[in-house]
Amino acid sequence: MSAEPAAAVTPANINACIEELSAMLGDRLTTSASVREHHGKDITHHAGHPPDAVVFAKSTEEVSEIVKVCARHKTPIIAYGTGTSLEGHIAALQGGVCIDVSQMNEVVEVNVDDMDITVQPGVTRKQLNEYIRDTGLFFPIDPGADASLGGMTATRASGTNAVRYGTMRENVLSLTAVMADGRIIRTARRARKSSAGYDLTRLMVGSEGTLGVITEVTVRLYGIPEAISAAVCSFETLEGAVETVIQTIQVGIPIARIELLDEVQMKAINDYSKLDYPVEPTLFMEFHGSDAGVAEQAETVQELAGGNGGGEFAWTTRSEERNKLWQARHDAAHAAANMRAGASIWATDVCVPISRLAECIRETKKDLEGAPFPTPIVGHVGDGNFHLAFVLDGDNPDEIAEANAINDKLVMRALAMDGTCTGEHGVGYGKIDFLMAEHGEALSVMRTIKQALDPDNIMNPGKIVRMN
Repeated sequence: MSAEPAAAVTPANINACIEELSAMLGDRLTTSASVREHHGKDITHHAGHPPDAVVFAKSTEEVSEIVKVCARHKTPIIAYGTGTSLEGHIAALQGGVCIDVSQMNEVVEVNVDDMDITVQPGVTRKQLNEYIRDTGLFFPIDPGADASLGGMTATRASGTNAVRYGTMRENVLSLTAVMADGRIIRTARRARKSSAGYDLTRLMVGSEGTLGVITEVTVRLYGIPEAISAAVCSFETLEGAVETVIQTIQVGIPIARIELLDEVQMKAINDYSKLDYPVEPTLFMEFHGSDAGVAEQAETVQELAGGNGGGEFAWTTRSEERNKLWQARHDAAHAAANMRAGASIWATDVCVPISRLAECIRETKKDLEGAPFPTPIVGHVGDGNFHLAFVLDGDNPDEIAEANAINDKLVMRALAMDGTCTGEHGVGYGKIDFLMAEHGEALSVMRTIKQALDPDNIMNPGKIVRMN
């Protein structure tokens, strides 16, 4: 991928910016090579690009002052939470200053009666749930990694619970952000609905740091269910598993999680997590509700599965067994890497209307036949989202080229099915080339918004839209 220049960026600009910030922040600014490298590379195969300096901010007001300095010197700004993004979101493609908000990790306000919480951006999802554990509430968005709430908001994260609880888009009520000129804005109040003005909250959610730096987030909370049951069911065919998912959604069962793992992923999980599931397409499911409601949901899905070639339907309400199941699911990437010594993982995702899911996965598996590397498939199939993990020799250009070709076909197939190039990984710079095919003229509107809010293109340049 070629990187675009930010407007009027020069080494002299950046050096002057760093000098001014150093005088302001002291030892909370570093140009250490190791720290810079760490802050310029996410957890995927995309090449890292280190910033010229990393600063550690402690408040919204301080972020505002940092941004104002960078704006004066036309120096790129990249926000950083935990670095767990998947499409090169934090790569400093033209250098600049990385604003690390991990030290902004305080809970600002908990409103138990209103079932919402306001946090600084460095609070992680596990930290949040630990903090509210005794309130009877929980935050359901679970992207797998212990990501920061600021990063989850910026990338519009979702995960295994999205089929019931939605994504960050549905669960962010309001946020505070520092814009490209240093202005501090609050996008909304805590009311559950409003028709007052443009929806700036939704504009910022998923903007990947290209419009501003998120410094506070208010999110919805939910009551911890009275009962939780997990279930596993293997299928003779991929189509049978997906048909079960479609029927489950159509009959209105409020399933909390429903995950598809193909036979390649199941073999990897068995080997890595020391399990003994059948090596067949498999659904991992979870039901939330009352004791009677959970039992009824599980029994209904068991009947649906049986009619679609499902095997033994094993379900449990025991927390240790449920935790073991979902830990195995969250370890899917580690299990994939374990399939091949010294391999690197290239993770990609698409999302299609659920009625086209089986067809999309089936055609993709045909593309994978004969590939020189294993590629497990997992999916949040309740909302039509699935992931490939290319298990590559990262030093083999032929394998990289093959993975690129398969990924291109995957994305274009999803778009042809009226789907999207990414259901939850985001764009970063890894998928920026697919945005025109997906959005067409709407991409020019995004570019106009970017130009209006960030005329010097200093906010995470080279992500989502190209300005030159």
